[in-house]
Amino acid sequence: MQQLLLPLLLVLVLAVPLVMSTRKQKKQQAAQQDLQSSLAPGDRVMTTSGLYGTVADTSGDNTIDIEIAPGVVTTWLRLAVREKVEPTVETDEDSAEEVDAPAEETIAEPVAKVDEPQTTAQVAPPLEHGKK
Repeated sequence: MQQLLLPLLLVLVLAVPLVMSTRKQKKQQAAQQDLQSSLAPGDRVMTTSGLYGTVADTSGDNTIDIEIAPGVVTTWLRLAVREKVEPTVETDEDSAEEVDAPAEETIAEPVAKVDEPQTTAQVAPPLEHGKK
């Protein structure tokens, strides 16, 4: 009996995580396929490269058209769509908070000469290499 215990434990230790990871991968693939088949014009999506756009046409089997800017429509593989995203909509509460905020006093700054570009860059002190 003890001779069978060690091989049985080894099989369990190796097989259980392998089976669990394959189940997880299959669920993720099924969810991705459901997403890609449910795309419809007007959906806001993000591609695998991080590009946001609105689905314009889904008539192709393997491709979809995504509008990335007003009047700019590009063709993508369906597989390139990573996820649907919700469009950001400004609510009335957000705009009311901005209006109700008290205005800060503005301090008049001296007008810079036209020849000098304004910059807020800071210059670091030079490094002294080789000195001990």
